[in-house]
Order: sequence, then structure tokens, then C-alpha cells
Amino acid sequence: MPDDKGISLEDLAPGQIYRTGSFLMTAEAIKAFAREFDPQYFHVDEDAARDSLFGALAASGWHTAAVTMKLLVSGPLQLQGGHIGARLEELRWPRPVLAGDELHVETEVLEMRPSESRPEHGWARVRTSTFNQRNEVVQTYIGNLIVRRRP
Repeated sequence: MPDDKGISLEDLAPGQIYRTGSFLMTAEAIKAFAREFDPQYFHVDEDAARDSLFGALAASGWHTAAVTMKLLVSGPLQLQGGHIGARLEELRWPRPVLAGDELHVETEVLEMRPSESRPEHGWARVRTSTFNQRNEVVQTYIGNLIVRRRP
């Protein structure tokens, strides 16, 4: 069932910034995600991780991406029809996420345009940055989202 509530393409403007709440990354969550999806030693073994590039247990970048998505869909940028990504550009993890880090996300609207092939939709290009509790960027990307237009 389509969601007619929420933000449409016409509600967006370049420069708008949407900030989410926060999410605490625990050692248990880091290890559980990694055992399932990215079982490298620095994600699953706290002792062994001390001798890694990270110097401590570090979350998988894909775990950070999943938490980012969780924060986005529960945050203030409630898009009509949901968060539907068509493409990501420039995905980066400039610093690790460690156990105890508290993450939050900011999404900046860069540009929007109507779709040429689907008049009921448009495109929103956004920069999404995930920060830790020290406001250091831990993940960033540019997303191209499919957004519903007003009828």
C-alpha cells in the first residue's frame, strides 16, 4: 500500500538539512552483525582487534551503513513511498566506528528534479553523513533517491 503521507519532491529544497536521533554501537551488536555478515577478526574478537589497524573492536562499514539506514527511516526525512535509493556515489568510511560510539545522521538536500520517464516521481540528490559522538564523520555518501511527487 503506497504511503501518501510524508515529504514529496516539492517539499524539498537545496540546502535543507535533516538530523536524526542517535544510536549506540555496542560491542555485542558489532560482533553479532560481523559474525553474520563480515566475520573478520577485527569485527568479532576484541583481543585480536587490538593488534589490527583499528586498535580496538571496530564495526563493519556495512554495519555502519545499516545503522545509518535505520536512523534515516526513523528520522525526520519521511519521504512519501519510503527511502528508495537508485544509486550511491562516493561511499566513504573515513574513520572506524568503535564500541561505545553514539552515531547520528545528517542528510543535506543537494538538488531535485522531476523524472522524465515517470511524471509521478522525481529525483533527489542528497549527501548523507554519519557522525560519532565527537561529531567526527564516520561515513559519508551521496545518494540518488526516487521521491514521489504531489499529484
